[in-house]
Amino acid sequence: MTTAQVPSKITPSLDLLKKGSPFVKTLGVILDFFTQDRLALMGAIIYAVFILVALFAPLIAPFGELEVIQDDVGIWLANEKPGPIFRLGTTNVGRDIFSQLVYGSRTALLVGFSAAIAVALLGTLVGLTAGYFGGWIETVLMRLTDIAFGIPFLPLIIVLVAFLKPSIWNVVLAMAGLLWRDTGRVIRAQVLIVKEKAFVRAARVSGASDLRIMFLYVAPSILPLTFLYGSMAIGWAILTEASVSFLGFGDPEVVSWGYMLQDAFVSQAMSRGALYWIVPPGVCIMLSVMAGFFIGRGFEEVLFPHLRRH
Repeated sequence: MTTAQVPSKITPSLDLLKKGSPFVKTLGVILDFFTQDRLALMGAIIYAVFILVALFAPLIAPFGELEVIQDDVGIWLANEKPGPIFRLGTTNVGRDIFSQLVYGSRTALLVGFSAAIAVALLGTLVGLTAGYFGGWIETVLMRLTDIAFGIPFLPLIIVLVAFLKPSIWNVVLAMAGLLWRDTGRVIRAQVLIVKEKAFVRAARVSGASDLRIMFLYVAPSILPLTFLYGSMAIGWAILTEASVSFLGFGDPEVVSWGYMLQDAFVSQAMSRGALYWIVPPGVCIMLSVMAGFFIGRGFEEVLFPHLRRH
């Protein structure tokens, strides 16, 4: 009885959204796929849990992320096993692993969402501009895209760290400077199709400006692609930051899941069988990448309905 009533409340609201303006219609499509695709909903739930953990980290974590825990006589409580006080044990210098795991979610989400927004916005603007105007503007932007495809990603971050200082923003900068290439190229191809449709021609005949047509008529049609590549960029950004930190090029003053793995590797945690130090951050990285893939898979079914299983 309860199961039958849920769709009846959701579906009319989604239908009303789809009857509004282009942006409201896009919002209706996004809500629609979240209610229909279980994997996409699972990915959203995973990110929601990480967001809640990051927001309430000071309340969840019993210690500071870089706090060295000592006993009454000042001796470091190093390499403690998991227990009631230290849920995941302590590191070789007496830092609580569980607290680092909790605070690491802040770094992961900060890098992930910042890079995703930068990649999605820059790629959408490049693809939208190139596809709509064409001509020499398209040629210049697409040649820049080809150059971006030729630059290796990880070495670029290492070079940035060498010339600048280790920082999580180097990862965001490198992703914004390179990974927009995929988004830009795909969106350009979609814009070439959308701009020839009847409603765009009608807007052009009615005297609407190019900017108005681009952002009010063409852009809503390619927003699902923007969300698709943006959602995937979140997981890739988190994975990239973890890789850079594991290689030792991360910010030593910022705790992240990659920082934890690098610290565990240097401290030979694996040889001591301290899996409680290695597995949790690895699982968190895996879940964040999986969540981005699940959401991206849902957007693919929105863009290509024939992919849905009957």
